[in-house]
Amino acid sequence: MNLSNALKSIIKPHEKDAITPLATPWGEDLDTACVLPEYPRPQMRRDSYISLNGYWEYTFTKEEDFPSEYEGKILVPFSPESSLSGVNRQLQPDEFLWYRYPLPLPPTEKKNSASQRLLLHFGAVDYKAQIYINRQMVMTHLGGYLPFYVDITDFLKESNNELIVKVQDTTGLESQARGKQTLQRGGIFYTAQSGIWQSVWMEQVPASYIEKLWFETDYDAQKVTAHITLLTKEKEPSLCLTVFDGKQEILKQTLHCKDSGSISLSFSMPKEHFHPWSPETPFLYDVEITFETDVIKSYFAMRLYSIEKSNEISGNVPVFCLNHKPYFLMGILDQGYWPDGLYTAPSDEALLSDITTMKSLGFNMLRKHIKLENARWYYHCDRLGMIVCQDMVNGGSSYHMPVISYLPTLCPSISGHIRDSHYAMLSRKDLKARLQWEKECLETVEYLKFFPSIAIWVPFNEGWGQFDTVRITNLIKKADPSRLIDSASGWFDQNCGDFISVHNYFRPLSVSVKKWENRAFFLSEYGGFACHIKGHSSVERIFGYKRYDTLSDFQNAYHELIKKSLLPLRAKGLSGAVYTQLSDVEEEVNGLLTYDRKINKLSL
Repeated sequence: MNLSNALKSIIKPHEKDAITPLATPWGEDLDTACVLPEYPRPQMRRDSYISLNGYWEYTFTKEEDFPSEYEGKILVPFSPESSLSGVNRQLQPDEFLWYRYPLPLPPTEKKNSASQRLLLHFGAVDYKAQIYINRQMVMTHLGGYLPFYVDITDFLKESNNELIVKVQDTTGLESQARGKQTLQRGGIFYTAQSGIWQSVWMEQVPASYIEKLWFETDYDAQKVTAHITLLTKEKEPSLCLTVFDGKQEILKQTLHCKDSGSISLSFSMPKEHFHPWSPETPFLYDVEITFETDVIKSYFAMRLYSIEKSNEISGNVPVFCLNHKPYFLMGILDQGYWPDGLYTAPSDEALLSDITTMKSLGFNMLRKHIKLENARWYYHCDRLGMIVCQDMVNGGSSYHMPVISYLPTLCPSISGHIRDSHYAMLSRKDLKARLQWEKECLETVEYLKFFPSIAIWVPFNEGWGQFDTVRITNLIKKADPSRLIDSASGWFDQNCGDFISVHNYFRPLSVSVKKWENRAFFLSEYGGFACHIKGHSSVERIFGYKRYDTLSDFQNAYHELIKKSLLPLRAKGLSGAVYTQLSDVEEEVNGLLTYDRKINKLSL
């Protein structure tokens, strides 16, 4: 595909082809009686856990009132647009999607409700969710990508409890955060999904319990601070934190707390047990915390991400460093789409397969592209040793693609002079939507800063809903000083953040000779070589930046690009590069894996 045709494909999505049913190996073998049974929150584990994944009742309505009947069964947590849900229907912006489920109670809940609380968790619901217990509203949540929970104890009856979830998703009409979702699928934009798309579960906790936890690590001082949020009605309850190196207990601290709220507990790591984390040696320390009768298990890692000048690089330019050593980020773009589950991987094994396959191909970093994953994905990156570059989810009104794609691709130098205070040009006129995106951005940092594998935050990609980049960068840095920020991935650079970030699909790969000062050079997207494998695509249309008809031609082009064009740039100061992409997604067939994950294009 030449430059002109490729850009036309980006600017205007194609008419929709019919989706051909396509299944992953895990979707084909899915046990509908045991869907995603793993504990959904590995960063804070309890023994008490009740999965609510499985078949729920569902219906679509035009009215806001409770439906009088339900039309069928949906397999939660797969969205109704996905084949694995069993529904295969698109929720429209003027419709409501209703779920109903008979709520099971733990045996002790009936006997000892005064000293036990029952928490109901949702991994993610897209986009607006209203939660009812026995037809009493218990909460409303706005935002399609973040987890939330509610204490439902006081809304429960002795028996026959009913959970109802009401969902509305106005993708296409509003400026909400939506990622690659669109009702007009085509090109680089994909099938919109809605409703529940991550695990739903309950846990029973004592009246005094740990609500939140994250670990702040100081690599140079070999010090760790546990930030813990407590809910309690006890007087001076006790808390005990124990750290393990493997099975060996290496540290224990106990303190008495005054009341509910946040506490910070700091401790120094014993030198003989100091193990730096890296993709090559992804060491995790296990932690157990006891707060009265509440017991949770967790983990942390010791590592440091920084930008430092290196005399090993020509010109002594700033580069990405891991634990103070230059570390080249060999990255790949990961959109997190599945043909049978859309946003939802069919199983934990499917998530693991993507990560381990990319490691086997020589990648040490995944750029999670304008989507958030469930907590288990980040946990697997932590324990397997895969650095994460995490995008925020883009929003804004309908994009002016000639401005944000055609112009910067043809004239990269011009895009650097465009200011992001032009809200209308970058689809950000709606003040309410800007404030909501900013809220979700900071909530994303709050949620994900626990996971040590995350090295880089990316607030904006290619100008999609970009605004106030300098201010947003400072907000993220204040919320999480320990990580780096790629403020504007691709173009519309606002002279802030830790990287000079470039997307290059059509020109010879190079490193800018511009004075870098304290920013590292990051090729945050490149490649995009397309190779269509018949029988392994969900649509007939093909999109890619350069097309190859045979696997041998594709493989030769890929290896030549990496060996002759990319890797030599490390000596010139290139800090990292992100190849597009991990797998095919609908029309895009530029993945190293087919969309159904059945063929690795580099291994045949």
